[in-house]
Amino acid sequence: MEIVVDANILLAVILNEPEKRRIINLTKDTELIVPEIMSYEIGNALSGLLKRRRLSQEQAVSVYNTYQFIPLRLVKADPRKALKLAAKYNIYAYDAYYLEIALRLKTPLLTLDKQMQSIGADLKIEIWEV
Repeated sequence: MEIVVDANILLAVILNEPEKRRIINLTKDTELIVPEIMSYEIGNALSGLLKRRRLSQEQAVSVYNTYQFIPLRLVKADPRKALKLAAKYNIYAYDAYYLEIALRLKTPLLTLDKQMQSIGADLKIEIWEV
């Protein structure tokens, strides 16, 4: 089974958020699909945590190192299709990449973002709930 996972899912796991155990159980025996830009998105999220002083530099680097051990299938998103989705739903292209990939590959989407869940449902993408 394949599933497209949002960055917030990976962050919840590597930052030991309360949803971690449920996410691991849900995604066991699945191939995790992410946009090929995922490492940049994770880095950006970690820099935000640094900026808000929720993580030290050492912690951020350690968390990033942990992220690199998660087996992920990187997929190139179609920017033109993603931009159309971004315009239609008034969302960032980064969010639209997940939707575009899930639509194209006909795979479920796992995200903690309620807006993304709603848009995914509108697009007839199967949404997995945490």
